[in-house]
Amino acid sequence: MGEFKVKFRGVRGSYPIAKKEFLEYGGNTSCVEVNVGGHLIILDAGTGLIDVGNELIEKYIKSSVNPQDREPVKAVVLISHIHHDHIHGFTFFRPLHIPSTILDVYGNVNYNETLSDELAGLLFGKSFPLDLGNIAGNLNIHDLNETDGIILRENEPPIVKRIESEADLQVGENEVLITCYRSYAHPQEGVMIYKITYQGKTLVYATDKESYSGGDKKLANFARNCDLLIHDAQYTTEDYLDSYSPKQGYGHSTFDMAIECKRQVNAKQLVFFHFDPAYDDEKLNQIKENYKNAEPNAILAYEGLEINLL
Repeated sequence: MGEFKVKFRGVRGSYPIAKKEFLEYGGNTSCVEVNVGGHLIILDAGTGLIDVGNELIEKYIKSSVNPQDREPVKAVVLISHIHHDHIHGFTFFRPLHIPSTILDVYGNVNYNETLSDELAGLLFGKSFPLDLGNIAGNLNIHDLNETDGIILRENEPPIVKRIESEADLQVGENEVLITCYRSYAHPQEGVMIYKITYQGKTLVYATDKESYSGGDKKLANFARNCDLLIHDAQYTTEDYLDSYSPKQGYGHSTFDMAIECKRQVNAKQLVFFHFDPAYDDEKLNQIKENYKNAEPNAILAYEGLEINLL
């Protein structure tokens, strides 16, 4: 029960890349696996999700010779937004196609739409051999508001409650609390920023958001004193400000912006995340060298990186 382990499964933005020059950091798109308090939480469903599913299937098969006695796959998936690099591993998540699987998916879309309708239109039907309704597993898709919190308890389905005061943020020692807010610093409909809290430790997942002049005060308040801040760092400052092809307004931060956010938040550790797919291992190693003395406890994400918060 007493675990809070974070494993990076996909660290790229925009689109996956499969070349030998990208092996050190990996070419899969956004996906972070969190095993916390006996629960599996998956942050985003980019192509990094595919390997998560393959390993869960292997574990499922090994749990018993008899299929009816096997331990079912249970997971909570938190979708930051529905751009393709954050969802296009979803249909290839193999546990979806096992009847005993229980998958609770949360996210936020435009006010006149539902997450279920959006995923059905983007990922299934015309773009996949199956419709959303033909999935064998127990797939529960929920619309999440920034006033909602999710509580995870042992042997119970997730509980969604309205967060109206500080008192609503108090949970039991063995309960996991997920909170969120919607940032509009990413086109076209914003992005959900998530916080996972367990036994006094906090993880904040802030991908696909651009920083503001003077920093993002809303994020600073939301993530204050967190133990781990996973922050968008798609561009170098030079590429962000490039005269011929500037990236301002694209909804992504620079490494410098991520560092500024860490300082405002007073985060104990920062992980740079969501790298531009044009940045190969050589480029990212140069960036790592440039920033190794810029901020204590700031590292670049790579596929397979594991961090234990307890």
